[in-house]
Amino acid sequence: MKLAKIAAVGLIGASVLASCTKLDEKLNGELTGTEANQLFGGSNPDVSSLLKGCYDAMRAPYQDQAQWWAAQEHTSDEVIGPTRGGDWDDNGVWRVLHNHRWDADHAFLADTYRNLGRVVFATTDLLKFNPPAQAAAEARYLRAYAMFSMLDGWNQVPYREPGADISVTPKVRSGVEAADYIIAELNAILPALPNGPAYTANKDAARALLMKVYLNKGVFTNRATPTFAAADMQQVITLADQIINSGTYQLTNYFDNFAPNNETLSRENIFTARNLGGVESGNVRSRWFCGLHYNQNPSGWNGFTTIADFYNKFDATDPRRGGPYAGQTNVGGINVGFLVGQQRDQNGVALRDRKGNPLVFTTDIKLIETGNDLEVKGIRVVKYPIDYTGGDNANNDYVYLRYSDVLLMKAEALLRTNQAAAALTIVNQIRSFRGATPLATLTNDNLIDERGRELYWEGWRRQDLIRFGKFLGTWNEKPASGTERLLFPIPNRSLAANPNLKQNPGY
Repeated sequence: MKLAKIAAVGLIGASVLASCTKLDEKLNGELTGTEANQLFGGSNPDVSSLLKGCYDAMRAPYQDQAQWWAAQEHTSDEVIGPTRGGDWDDNGVWRVLHNHRWDADHAFLADTYRNLGRVVFATTDLLKFNPPAQAAAEARYLRAYAMFSMLDGWNQVPYREPGADISVTPKVRSGVEAADYIIAELNAILPALPNGPAYTANKDAARALLMKVYLNKGVFTNRATPTFAAADMQQVITLADQIINSGTYQLTNYFDNFAPNNETLSRENIFTARNLGGVESGNVRSRWFCGLHYNQNPSGWNGFTTIADFYNKFDATDPRRGGPYAGQTNVGGINVGFLVGQQRDQNGVALRDRKGNPLVFTTDIKLIETGNDLEVKGIRVVKYPIDYTGGDNANNDYVYLRYSDVLLMKAEALLRTNQAAAALTIVNQIRSFRGATPLATLTNDNLIDERGRELYWEGWRRQDLIRFGKFLGTWNEKPASGTERLLFPIPNRSLAANPNLKQNPGY
């Protein structure tokens, strides 16, 4: 039986395995079940290579600036992608994300859904070869992580059982059913997962992801008006305590968690993607290239910025806003964090834009910028300190989950179960360590702000805003949204390939 146009299904692709050259040739043609089995290892596969392929498959949807990160951040109050004259128009794809006007043909959202599906395919395929227990557990963790993202964004998760004929249309789990499946999977694999390191699927990574699922389970039940069951919040608290009481983690200098040598500097990072400087990596360098100006070192893309309302959520003295960073500022003149005002080189010389104007980044920004100062509009963000030695393959391990998020999730679960005093203690523990002034009280409003201050540009903002009931509101150049925007549309090409998928309401 033939499987036509497998790329459209969103479950196979060149990024699935490290050795997919032959598969690339057939992506837009047809592939028999026998051929697929041969391409994915036959009866005697190299399980370690297949598992590495599963980890590598995570790079495209999560590290690329135009996929999951864009879906979570450009749709929120943390990021805006302005058109600057002839730069960065891209047929309006960034504008419709910011103002919540996307449709089922949005290319970046479709690519994200497809590449998350590729992770699900690659990990499921590995399991049919009866790998050792730890390898199977790692693959199932990566699959659960990708499924959680699909559930969060689209509410529909296509899947096949291990060993199933790939010519058979994938089934679909949705809503609480999908959440319960992810929970069951994570609990089942916990005993077989290793204790570390962070760049390997590990026990605490499973616990932290379980926390995410339980914390958002009420959202998956009713996105417009979620409720948070006490039993789910207790699960969050219990899992957090297991991580906290392990003694493995501690708060670390903020930007060290994202530095080129964060593998050794950070005691916070729980789950990361390993990037090897100068050798191979995902597109983590996009996290600084996307905003830096052409005349900075390194020369950036002069694209994304944050908005003033989000920047102003920080106290002026909060070190998380950024400043000089050794190994970066003294090399290229660029600070970490938020870049506002006159930019300089490593010798303190004031830089200029391409028109000769002073390179002074302003706080104001529009979706479409015109005029002589269009190049300098907007606050730039450098969350990951720059790797000046790795070239295209930066050495910064990409951060999926870290300890401060675990602490904030516990604080949120405590607050949602009327334990505000205990929650405030946790939040102020983080703020005091960071050097920010402690809060006097804790509310839903300042907790969502604190999650923004701590986790900005890490790919959680949309999810957090939805859970706190703020995603449909207004911010800079973004009007109020309808409730259909709480989900992304199922891409039209995915609907055409899989009749078990149904378009989400409102699209």
